[in-house]
Amino acid sequence: MTLRIANCSGFYGDRLSAAREMVEGGPIDVLTGDWLAELTMLILAGNRLKGRPGYAPTFLTQLEEVLGTCLDNGIKIVTNAGGLDPAGCAAAVHELAARLGLSPRVAHVTGDDLTGRDLDLTNADTGEQLAATPLTANAYLGGRPIAAALSAGADVVVTGRVTDAALVTGPGIWRYGWQPGDLDPLAGSVVAGHIIECGCQATGGNYAFFQDVPDLAHCGFPIAELHADGSSVITKHPRTGGLVSIGTVTAQLVYEIAGPRYLGPDVVARFDTITLSDDGPDRVRVSGVRGEPPPGTLKVAVNYLAGYRNTMTLVLTGLDIEAKARVAEEAIWARVPKESFDSVDVTLADGGLLRITVMDADQRRAGRAFSSAVVETGLAGYPGFYGLTPPGNASPYGVYWPVLVPAAEVRAQVFLDGDEVPVPVGVSAAADSEPDVVRRPPSRLSTDQPTVRLPLGRLAGARSGDKGGNANLGVWVDTAERYGWLATYLTTDRLKELLPDLVTHRITRYELPNLHALNFVVHGLLGRGVAASPRMDPQAKALGEQLRAQPVDVPATLLA
Repeated sequence: MTLRIANCSGFYGDRLSAAREMVEGGPIDVLTGDWLAELTMLILAGNRLKGRPGYAPTFLTQLEEVLGTCLDNGIKIVTNAGGLDPAGCAAAVHELAARLGLSPRVAHVTGDDLTGRDLDLTNADTGEQLAATPLTANAYLGGRPIAAALSAGADVVVTGRVTDAALVTGPGIWRYGWQPGDLDPLAGSVVAGHIIECGCQATGGNYAFFQDVPDLAHCGFPIAELHADGSSVITKHPRTGGLVSIGTVTAQLVYEIAGPRYLGPDVVARFDTITLSDDGPDRVRVSGVRGEPPPGTLKVAVNYLAGYRNTMTLVLTGLDIEAKARVAEEAIWARVPKESFDSVDVTLADGGLLRITVMDADQRRAGRAFSSAVVETGLAGYPGFYGLTPPGNASPYGVYWPVLVPAAEVRAQVFLDGDEVPVPVGVSAAADSEPDVVRRPPSRLSTDQPTVRLPLGRLAGARSGDKGGNANLGVWVDTAERYGWLATYLTTDRLKELLPDLVTHRITRYELPNLHALNFVVHGLLGRGVAASPRMDPQAKALGEQLRAQPVDVPATLLA
């Protein structure tokens, strides 16, 4: 027996035609979509303050094209597009269905919203205490409420903040009846959910070896064929672009993780037990995943408004780039003192881009008072002056602040067409303190053999991303022999040599020999999170490619 779970959205803004493509492209049992990221909750909060919906209206756009077909074919729909207002989103689904002459049973999941609760606001990453008032506070729920909704007969399930993997774990619990103690099947479903949650990133999108991906312009979205034992096959519809391979699946597995123990509300999935194997063209089997009891706490995503920000970008060309940057700064700060702002970030990027970001509690000070002062230097500054940004007002920015709350203090609720549905209570055990398993293979290569100097990316793939204020950088190779070299060569010190911008940051390295992969967590690289980061690449998406471009000395025997 197989449960075919398809993804049609990896973020708020993904391809609007994807739902129709997945429903019409071949047989599926469940259509899922992930609309929420840490930044999305802040965006939805801003929308709500402006009188707009607190959910993702693009979900309704996709749903309009497929709802009738899904009802006719028994395809269940599960999404977290409810965001900050799952009840409102469910009501909108009913309105859409009525307009289409359809009568689906619609459930929504609540209980994640802890705004206004007396929470311990200690930052789970840094240990700092938050003094500001939260704008949003949403706990990451698991898959069991989704399963309860499906078991009660829901055709469409709309949630607020759940883990991304819960969109797969929930249907798995519903179909196979997994109990809280079925840790290995639950862990396998979490891994499958993690693989397909970001849409085309599992089928060749953003892939380091993109030249190997056919017809990337028409990349198909992923499908997880989930089995009763928690194993799965990752695939896509036939006659779609993209690629499903051990490489593309590995790339997604190392995306936005920390150590081998992947904590969640339903189970802790051991990423160091995953086995990937080829199951035919565009098919990768995922098996062997072991699970541990979930921790006794839930992660809560807190966002608060921190002030206003403004960025001006100047272009420096020709000779003496660094001297021109110095002159540009002197001219700007002569008009608006640097010390007058709460925070200032100045970055001189490769290619001669001088990016200046100011942050301040005073909207006027960070707005035209700053940007107009930059423009005023245009005829009294460095030669060749021109900018990429016109003078403008400051925009509000928020800070993401992760905290923990006892799981027992969070109660999920499910409502099906307005009536509450009971949610079975799972069990949890505090497993947070168990150390990670680190298995370092001995290097199979002597240090005095001939080497070839070439970019690391000619041998290794990489994918990077954001986790709050931290950046994640996963690096993998395709053979055990190459991994033996990589694990020995790419230490945290070496990483800092290759990427000097990381020197001042604490870096934690994790080994995943079963995936021939390493994962690095660069603490604090993104400051207070995506919305508050002054970096040109605030989500660290390019960090992996920057690493792959660095020249390294590789044993010649590995290049055969």
